[in-house]
Amino acid sequence: MGRLTPILLASVVLTTTWGAVRAQPDPAQQLRVEAAIRAAATANHAKLDYTAFVNPFIGTDNYGDVCPGASIPFGMAKFTVDMTGYAPAGYVADASQFIHGVSPLHDSGTGSSLGTYGNFEVMPMYCPGGFDTCTTNTVERQRLRKPNTDDASPGYFALTLDNGIKIEATPTRRAGLERFTFPDSGKPYFAIDLAADLPGSFAGGTLDFDRNKGRLQLSGSFGSSFGPSSFNYHAHACYDLTNRGKQKISEYGVWTGDSHGMTAKGLGLNHLNFTRNLIGGVYQSGLLVSFEPTQDNQYTFRVGVSFVDANQACHNAESEVGNASFQDIWDRAKALWQEKLSKIEIDVANTPLNITEMFYTSLYRASLTPNNATDETQGVFKDTDAYYFDSLYCSWDTFRTFYPLMSLHSPQDFAQIVDNYIDGWRKYGWMPECRANNLPGWTQGGSSGDNIVGHFAMYYHNEADDLGIDLRELYSAMWADGELNPPEWNIMGRQINVYKQYGYVPYAVLDTSSTGRQTREGSRTLEYAFEDFAIRQVAQLLGKHDDAKKFTNRSLSYRNVWNPDIESDGFKGFMQKRYSNGTFAYNDPTDCSPKDTNDTRSCSLQGDNLNGFYESSSWEYSWFAPHDTAHLIQLMGGPDTFIRRLDHFFDEGYYLAGNEPSFQTPIGYHYANRPTKSVDRVRDVVFSNFDITPGGLPGNDDQAAMASLLTFHLLGLYPVPSSSQLLVLSPFMPKYTIHNSFLKTSTTVTVKNFDPKSIQPVIPPGTAAYVQKVTINGKPSKSRCHFDFYDTFRVGGEIEITLTADKQSADSCGGNLPDSLSTGGFSRAR
Repeated sequence: MGRLTPILLASVVLTTTWGAVRAQPDPAQQLRVEAAIRAAATANHAKLDYTAFVNPFIGTDNYGDVCPGASIPFGMAKFTVDMTGYAPAGYVADASQFIHGVSPLHDSGTGSSLGTYGNFEVMPMYCPGGFDTCTTNTVERQRLRKPNTDDASPGYFALTLDNGIKIEATPTRRAGLERFTFPDSGKPYFAIDLAADLPGSFAGGTLDFDRNKGRLQLSGSFGSSFGPSSFNYHAHACYDLTNRGKQKISEYGVWTGDSHGMTAKGLGLNHLNFTRNLIGGVYQSGLLVSFEPTQDNQYTFRVGVSFVDANQACHNAESEVGNASFQDIWDRAKALWQEKLSKIEIDVANTPLNITEMFYTSLYRASLTPNNATDETQGVFKDTDAYYFDSLYCSWDTFRTFYPLMSLHSPQDFAQIVDNYIDGWRKYGWMPECRANNLPGWTQGGSSGDNIVGHFAMYYHNEADDLGIDLRELYSAMWADGELNPPEWNIMGRQINVYKQYGYVPYAVLDTSSTGRQTREGSRTLEYAFEDFAIRQVAQLLGKHDDAKKFTNRSLSYRNVWNPDIESDGFKGFMQKRYSNGTFAYNDPTDCSPKDTNDTRSCSLQGDNLNGFYESSSWEYSWFAPHDTAHLIQLMGGPDTFIRRLDHFFDEGYYLAGNEPSFQTPIGYHYANRPTKSVDRVRDVVFSNFDITPGGLPGNDDQAAMASLLTFHLLGLYPVPSSSQLLVLSPFMPKYTIHNSFLKTSTTVTVKNFDPKSIQPVIPPGTAAYVQKVTINGKPSKSRCHFDFYDTFRVGGEIEITLTADKQSADSCGGNLPDSLSTGGFSRAR
């Protein structure tokens, strides 16, 4: 969700040491990753273990909001600890923060300031004074970590508390195992929390414990982490505590408390039943249980989760875990990750170590979310026949790189998520923009789901039926977003009535037919226009010529908020919000930029955001017309001025690598026929903003929007959303192969004249790094700046990118520039 949290930009040269980072992860974990990459480089064609190249702790500091917990690809269950301070994903690397339990539900890479999920925590502890002395309340039970003990790999998470108790977890899709190892043979106690979640949003629930079965069932209502507080979702968990009879329960009972000193325990009680606390505040409650010591001081809990009911949570644990051991579940999870990560195989032997680590870690995070909650539906989606995915954080974040990356290698996964978007239209009348905790979340740009399903249609319309997608339904859902005004567009759809009436979203407009926060008029106009482009693309694909013409014209609405008279830093013409009478409402283009000196200015979803743009400045959003950059160049004064202005944008610090509207900007030089400058700029962007430390992301991962952006940069590609065009740059590796098991194709990209010396922030003179020519299955490409999915990854085969050190000779597209509507581009669907 963009910059809901501060973004700290640091020029960090990639390194394989932790340096002075305030991080907790075990240094041995990083050394293990490096050792695995080094060993793979000399493996002599042996099958590589790609999971060993992943460092889940990248992005757990510097507000990266990454969840390093144990998960399978798109798993609903994500096991990690919950911590104090700013920790939206539960875990943070900051060693000064306290742990108050391990829980099975989390999201990864969201910008929610309150955190997401964190339900049903378990906190292991010693209570030397007996049951009544146990510190069960959240603040009382929290502990620091033992230094350098945090460990994680795909399908596994572990750390050790400062009292020596080790916590481990491994997952299935909706269940998993939590394992606790105590350092001595004292009686172990566990506080299992009914009410706590990261946002502190408990709205009532029940707890039932069956001593004879050792089974604990928990059910609660909770609030959204990024949406209206009036909505609540239901979550359920089932804990089997005896490990098939190997663990003997000693004492049990319930506890309650609050954050003001009240605490009470009921030995032998096994039931709690609470409604919403109407006066407010957090009422804490749960089960306290102890065990007779085991021989190895180790205790394993099987846990299932559900969004249907507690019985289904138990079924999930029984069917997905059963009697499997901890190692069995870990091995299964690792195998699922190996299959996912091997979709892209790189030349590990000749790729720099840190690039390999960043690449596979990014690819890993790009399959963590959204969470596959199929068969776990509630509300209007209860018992739906469609696939269902929770935690769509948010379409505005993910349409640019996340889903285009998925479309290259995993169309089945993509189709399931598209089915989920279409089902939102079936149930509500509009597709979801942002789903948070099973609830509608806040709209940021408009109906960005149009760009997601539109991208799918452009890539896989020939295979749509086989992938379970009805293109007529898909288009109907897009059309509804583009034509029908929802009564309240804060959570889905667009303020389409006034947009159609004026050709832009007016500032301070009288709107008598719909409700929404009247802010972000400039950025919403720009996003609406690009969403119209997505609808246009599918209308053209389906032969709906009248619709295609209408939405083509509407996609040019970005021009209506261009004010040619605004000047900033010597450059004229900027996007500005506009009144309904046609006059512009002036805002300094530097407002809400990194150079804005007013640190109290509202720039996000606040009602007093007067800037006209969402989480951005006009300096940043004025580049946003991905479907018609050629005309944008003319608005800015022609190619030479465009290039000078683009240089200034980066050199003066207006660019934000962690903000989605800037994703394509470093490659903007391609459209002005200067592709070598794009190569130089992307090198600088990568090395100034990404590395292999916990702080190695430029702000929050935004459901792997950052991860997929970095993946594309390292591959030397960039997708134009809602089209089949890919922009070509200089890869950071000499060779890679992308496998598409559905299409049964493999495409190998070979980089001739690859020079490892080019993989640094500034390419040394005389180093081969610039694209001299591109051949596709032996035939020269029509341009060295771009090619099409249908000519490359769809059919498979060989792509050869030849690099040269002669920058001047390579500094043109050598053929067609990337497409723009105003120059006849995107004239037909492939």
